[in-house]
Amino acid sequence: MAVTRIVSDLSSSSLEAAQRFYTEVLGLEVVMDHGWIVTLASPTDPSSQISVMTHDAHAPVVPDVSVEVDDLDAAYEAAVQRGDAIVYPVTEEPWGVRRFFAADPDGHVINILSHRREQ
Repeated sequence: MAVTRIVSDLSSSSLEAAQRFYTEVLGLEVVMDHGWIVTLASPTDPSSQISVMTHDAHAPVVPDVSVEVDDLDAAYEAAVQRGDAIVYPVTEEPWGVRRFFAADPDGHVINILSHRREQ
């Protein structure tokens, strides 16, 4: 299992204000907007991203960070074997990802995900 991307997730009371800050101050561009989460990226380095969200539409909490992996099942099994708290079970989300939330030893909620591949 390998990590392929890490994106900070920030809780926001106003997606519009946060979006203006990140576009006007840092020059980021919106690459995803689901109404409750907006992901912004550098126009010159699309791997440099940040997400802001008012809530999570399906999970019980806003995660602290999202970590994309190439083998979600292996990451889930490792977390379960370690006895880590699973905050949100493995779920196939309608926007094209499989994910689960686990708490790290300090209680930070990690959104561990993989994008579904076209068959």
